[in-house]
Amino acid sequence: MQRVFGQLPDGVEIHALTLRSDAGLQAQILTYGGLLHTLWLTTAQGVVPLVLSLPDLPAYVADRHSLNILVGRFGNRIAGARYTLDGITHMLVANEGRNQLHGGPRGFGRRVWSVLEQAPDQVLLGYDSPDGEEGYPGNLQVHARLQLHGLSLQLDFEARCDAATALNLTHHPYFNLSGNPRLPAAAQVLRVSADRYLPVDAESIPTGEIASVTGTPFDFRHAVAIADNADPAHPQLVLGKGYDQCLVLAGDADCVAELYSPHSGIALRISSDAPAVQLYEGQHLDTHYPGLGRGVCLEPQDYPDAPNHANFPSTILRPGEVYRRRISYRFVNAGPDQPWDAVCAALDA
Repeated sequence: MQRVFGQLPDGVEIHALTLRSDAGLQAQILTYGGLLHTLWLTTAQGVVPLVLSLPDLPAYVADRHSLNILVGRFGNRIAGARYTLDGITHMLVANEGRNQLHGGPRGFGRRVWSVLEQAPDQVLLGYDSPDGEEGYPGNLQVHARLQLHGLSLQLDFEARCDAATALNLTHHPYFNLSGNPRLPAAAQVLRVSADRYLPVDAESIPTGEIASVTGTPFDFRHAVAIADNADPAHPQLVLGKGYDQCLVLAGDADCVAELYSPHSGIALRISSDAPAVQLYEGQHLDTHYPGLGRGVCLEPQDYPDAPNHANFPSTILRPGEVYRRRISYRFVNAGPDQPWDAVCAALDA
């Protein structure tokens, strides 16, 4: 189902696309930013909203916190809004001090996507990013398929270019599985299959070190409430005023992350072929959206600022190559206040 959601100042209509699964999962996708406006799960106790949402299109246009958007060309940060590739330095458009965040002030999350295909349970969106957009070289063609399978929402990116370019596509939903965004998002229980993390400097730019999570508040290898794992005095959490860290997945990781709300009983398992995941607890929403609450972002992605670190895995897409990235979100109703073994059993069922 498709309906007009609103109109941009230049007169372009933005549409809302509703997807449904037979298992009770429903999503609403906007052509603005490809963003996930709503995601609901119907349970025996009623309908549970799973992500934070803003009320209308003007609110999303004014948003500077990447609420639920498709992120590109490059998710996370690039230091100094520049990188050098094949001897050429590319100057990007800065939008976080001197740095670039999430592809710049008019990254993919602030563009209008085309609807290429639509069915009751899926939609294929497309966006053609021209050479020089936000400073990136080459024309880039991107497809993003969002599809509901039972209790899962699956996102598949595919991209091709005509000149070598840095590329790191990801997704930015804010999850609060409690069904009540005013309940603390940090009360959710989290497990992340990551054994290392990327320390950052005062501008949230990776220092280049790939450090062990052992003995740090970034060790979520065993499930724990986010608030209980945090150490407010840890220098990295002081810099970010909370969690905003890239966690590097272990080589034998069984998934990216699992999140559970003891309040609602809803659990989420995220799977992806990405090598890392950004954990952000939504602390900067408080000032701009005092009534919205917080959500936890778990963004499967490549390493931030990778083009400026020779020791990080490459994020360069070249002509003739096809970029693919899959992110899958599986939800279950495990029941309130369950032990972690029961939560895992429900996710495995």
